[in-house]
Amino acid sequence: KMNGDPPARALHTAEEICNCKWYNRPKYFNGTLDAIVKISRTEGVTSLWSGLSPTLVLAIPTTMIYFTTYEQLKAMIANQYNKYTELQGGLGSVKRTSPDGSNTDTSMSPVWISLTAGGLARTWAVTVVNPLELVRTKMQSQKMKFYQVRSGIKDLVRSRGIAGLWSGYTATLLRDVPFSALYWPLYEQTKSMFGYESFAVDFASGAVAGSIASTVTLPFDVIKTTKQIEIGERDIMAVHRGVARTNQQIVQDILREQGVKGLFSGLTPRILKVAPACAIMISSYEFFKKFFRTQNLMERNEL
Repeated sequence: KMNGDPPARALHTAEEICNCKWYNRPKYFNGTLDAIVKISRTEGVTSLWSGLSPTLVLAIPTTMIYFTTYEQLKAMIANQYNKYTELQGGLGSVKRTSPDGSNTDTSMSPVWISLTAGGLARTWAVTVVNPLELVRTKMQSQKMKFYQVRSGIKDLVRSRGIAGLWSGYTATLLRDVPFSALYWPLYEQTKSMFGYESFAVDFASGAVAGSIASTVTLPFDVIKTTKQIEIGERDIMAVHRGVARTNQQIVQDILREQGVKGLFSGLTPRILKVAPACAIMISSYEFFKKFFRTQNLMERNEL
């Protein structure tokens, strides 16, 4: 054994490590930039966008469900909060918000409203699309074709039932719900600091909020990624058999083998991915929300 004894818990056998592809070789990459350069040089620049199709398959329905649910929940919570404050003889600090997006001045909105709406909206979105998350993870981590994933999913359902499609559900909730609960208050507070609204302000606020929220919730992402890789190796690729580790066991193993820093591994690539993604998504969302709201108002005035 060239490198001594293997770690206490390896995700691959010794034979797999010896015969693995170049991008799986231990210590092959020295950092995020080094990985981008080597992948581009070896497989071409377009390989950096590999897995785009499964990502879109997950992202499109998730975004539709998430943003729609968030707006509806926030409007409902804000209106209920106004009614409560009026009954108490006080003045509500949130203007009444209608589900169609009109009259949505939330500059003085209590933080807990956006926090609650964001967390609940993400919970619902994750619950609905978790099977697609499983498919995406298999296609990207195992370099599987779609027909292979379909066959693997059938085997998974056959062996573990329909509930198997929600494997890793808890780990995904632990990552996504805290992220969303933090993201919206951070976004709105950052946006209010500028004192005016514009596409650039939305873009910058989204990037800042995404960076902070992704840093705070990174340990949950590490747990979730480890969990779903193990699911893929055990149930789809048949590399490992046996009982899957719980989230608590994964944390204990990471702390024992790598220390606290192991829970924050991959921080740089995560921020490089999440910050621009959040910035582009929220600024585009705000732009089109204002655009369609204006169009609706113009149509109403013409009637």
